[in-house]
Formats: sequence, structure tokens, C-alpha cells
Amino acid sequence: MNFHHEPVMLQEVLQWMNVRPNGIYCDGTLGGGGHSGAILEASGGTARLFGIDRDETAIAAATERLQQYSGFRAIRGNFHDGKALLESAGAGKLDGVLLDLGVSSPQLDTTERGFSYHTDAPLDMRMDQSGGMTAADFLNTSEEREIARVIREYGEEKWAARIAKIICEHRKIKPMETTYDLVEAVDAAIPKAVRRKDDGHPARRTFQAIRIAVNDELSPLEQALKDFVSCLKPGGRICVITFHSLEDRIVKNTFRNMEHPCICPPKAPICTCGRKPVLKVLGGGAVAPSKEEIERNPRARSAKLRIGTKITEE
Repeated sequence: MNFHHEPVMLQEVLQWMNVRPNGIYCDGTLGGGGHSGAILEASGGTARLFGIDRDETAIAAATERLQQYSGFRAIRGNFHDGKALLESAGAGKLDGVLLDLGVSSPQLDTTERGFSYHTDAPLDMRMDQSGGMTAADFLNTSEEREIARVIREYGEEKWAARIAKIICEHRKIKPMETTYDLVEAVDAAIPKAVRRKDDGHPARRTFQAIRIAVNDELSPLEQALKDFVSCLKPGGRICVITFHSLEDRIVKNTFRNMEHPCICPPKAPICTCGRKPVLKVLGGGAVAPSKEEIERNPRARSAKLRIGTKITEE
């Protein structure tokens, strides 16, 4: 797999990360190393950067791409375990953390990975292909109500119950094995008139939902954000790029709760809970990509960047 792709919102990341010479950084979603390479270059090549990814192909591609930087170190693992991975690597306190929560273009474009609804391929969808449940495993073994819940909650798909019913009817005749099996189930479940009016491919929400479930992308996210903030130095920054509303909501609410952690009654004269802010939200909320970037790279259109800075030592 050629793991080169255009990093999303690169200039905004560099602006808000406030990269400095000899800084210590973590790219928790390394991918092909595009963001990491730009951070290392912006530091004049003097920074230390720890890149985390669970995809061994990404690790190999980024290691080759960034071999000229002596401060770069790739770590195989899940960013949900980032704090433990960084501690094991002896990273120390960080000046900045980046998380790009989107699926990388090479993963989407590599047919055999099974992420895309545009080509027929095995139903895999695992970020880490070394083990774990595939999309086919999930669809062929889960109860109908669980499949419906995943598609409804993670895909925000109003036809979830009908899609799950069709999937379960399909697997009684033949196991769900390929991406086109899933596309056909979605097509059979959603009326033609609705599909014609859909802004985009009608299967995109279902594919998103199954991918999130297979890779357990959402449930550990809040704790992972808190863990990375705890790894920052005071003044250090965390930049998070999201691509759909579920992720963005978790990031927004987690940042807000770290900025305003007090749980005392609103009319209480003084704070008695003892909870102190550890993060200040920057950028006025979500930062959007430029029109020029969206025209150049349509996959950036749904991206949002949220930034926070550590304001105290815990």
C-alpha cells in the first residue's frame, strides 16, 4: 500500500500547535506521517516526535518517510492507550498532541481493506489487521437488534432497523462476505425515492457505523483525550481533527468539561467541589478547513479542528 496522502488542515494544525524547536510532540494517529513530517520540519528538525498507529503498514510507511529525523520514533499501538505507550517510550511531558480521527485515504482506497462502498472487497474494515473482529464477523454473528443499534447510533441512519432486518435475512441464505453484500442490503432496505434524494452514497452512514463498531472508535475516546491532556506540559496544546458529529460531540464536551469542571450548584456562593480547570479551549470552538482546501481535497469538507491548551499541572 502506498500510504502517502494529503494531511487534512495541515496549516491550521501547524498554526495552533505552536511548534517550537526542541519540543516534544505526539501524533497519536500517525498514518503516513504527513502531519508528523510537517511538525518536525517546523521545529527545524530538532523536535522529538512519537507517532502512534495500530496499522503496521502505516508504521512502515511513516518510518521510511521520516527516517531523516533523528527525533522521530514510531510506536505500534492504539492511541486509546497513548498515555501508557508514551510512558513506556520514556517520552516525558509533551509540548503538543495531534489526533486526526479520520480514516486515512490509503486505507479507504486500498480495496482489500473493505472500507469503501465503491468497490467490491472482503468485509474487513479493521484498522489493525493482525487480529480482532472483522465487519463480516460482526454482521454474521450479532443479533439483529445490536446491528440496528450500531447503525442507528454510530451512523445516525433512520433506516437502521430495516437495514439490520435485511442483513439478517441475507445471512440466512448466504453469509455477509463482501462490501457489495452490505451495499445491496442497504439498497434493498432504503426506498428508491429516498436513495435518489440522498446527498451522497446511501450506504455511507452504514459503512461508517460498522467501521466504528469494529474498531471500537468512540467508547474509549473521552478517556484517551483526558489521558493525553495529562501528558502535556502547562502551555502544551492538543489538536483534534474530527470528521463526523459523534466524534466531534465527544471532543467538544470533553474539552468543555475540562475547561469548566465545577459541579457545584449554579447558585452556590463558592465552589466546594474542588475541581479546577486543566484546559483552555482555543479557536472559538471548531475551526473549519479553508474553501481552497475543500476544493483541492473534497474529503476535508467534513473536517473540524478543536484545540485546547493545558493551563495547570494536575
